[in-house]
Amino acid sequence: MLLAFKRNEMGSIMDERAQKLVVRNVGLMLSGRMEEPILDADTLVAEGGRITGIGKEADLDPEGATHVIDAHGVTLAPGLIDSHVHPVVGDYTPRQHQMHWIDSTLHGGVTTMISAGEVHMPGRPKDIVGLKAMSIAAQRWYDNFRPSGVKVHAGAPVIEHGMEEQDFIDLAAAGVTLMGEVGLGSVKDGKTAKDMVGWARKHGIQSTIHTGGPSIPGSGLIDADMVLETGTDVVGHINGGHSALPDDQITCLCENCTAALEIVHNGNERAALLTLNTARELGKLDQIILGTDGPAGSGVQPLGILRMIAMLSALGNVPAELALCFGTGNTARRRELDCGIIEVGRSADLVLLDQAQHAPGKDILESIALGNLPGVGMTVIDGVPRTARSRNTPPATRLPELVSGAMG
Repeated sequence: MLLAFKRNEMGSIMDERAQKLVVRNVGLMLSGRMEEPILDADTLVAEGGRITGIGKEADLDPEGATHVIDAHGVTLAPGLIDSHVHPVVGDYTPRQHQMHWIDSTLHGGVTTMISAGEVHMPGRPKDIVGLKAMSIAAQRWYDNFRPSGVKVHAGAPVIEHGMEEQDFIDLAAAGVTLMGEVGLGSVKDGKTAKDMVGWARKHGIQSTIHTGGPSIPGSGLIDADMVLETGTDVVGHINGGHSALPDDQITCLCENCTAALEIVHNGNERAALLTLNTARELGKLDQIILGTDGPAGSGVQPLGILRMIAMLSALGNVPAELALCFGTGNTARRRELDCGIIEVGRSADLVLLDQAQHAPGKDILESIALGNLPGVGMTVIDGVPRTARSRNTPPATRLPELVSGAMG
């Protein structure tokens, strides 16, 4: 039988099948699923990077574990997903001249990132051959190299005039699954964009559209009419990136879109709450997903997803366990990812959290609902612990302990 080997982020070979994780003494387990946000479980088991058991410790098999985490009563949740980032190469962003921004984001509980286009690459090619080459290269280098273990789904071409269906066939055949934000390139009319979005969808490539006023030189206004005409899979930063559309257009999008409604940290907070409240009235909370839209002019926000969860819970009157689903399970489902939900068969990408020291609230959920950030005590990707106590969140009241095994 062939063993399952994988290169880790440092390039060394490890036997993925041999890894077995047990997380025990969990105080609260959050599923990431809005229909059942809290699980009746205190233990999780994962083998080969995937969840194999969830429940009470007495009913599960901990034998042969290579990694054992004693949660010491803290909360276990799916690793957070940032639905909207602009990576370039490795763990460096020339937009902010900053190294290790992805590692910092991991310390904010984010284990997966999704590119909305590698637009900050200096000298980004805009000819068809060049943009396809860069897209394929970006998909490859983040597939081959995971900064600090974080899963970065990249290689999202910014569409330009002159692209034909064959270009999308070529991109899909090379492994590209994402399209960069419509509106950041030369294509700024709904008809042309709709044709390209249709070609992308036909060949398995998911699309996002810039929504709102211009964010960087080269971008422009994308209003509700163009969003609706284009018909992308994700309404990118519906609350503006940075400038939001007028209220009536945001309401119109919520009423008429079946696509994901993406709220970002770098956007307009008032517009974010309008989107949330409108989606709730329409019974569309399952369409809400979260991103940061960083790195951007607002900088890098390693705690951006946690901050959005706390803000939407506190000011939008959403229970914390449901608000967390916006940044986990909702995004996983809309983005067709195998993480983001604590469920047997899914990737064991996890974050262990606890109420911040001296923060108000009787427990972690009430504390988040009051607008407070929790403390991250540990992150896990593919069943391997990646970080211990976060250097970025407030210190947690309690900390999990890695009692056997080592950090990946």
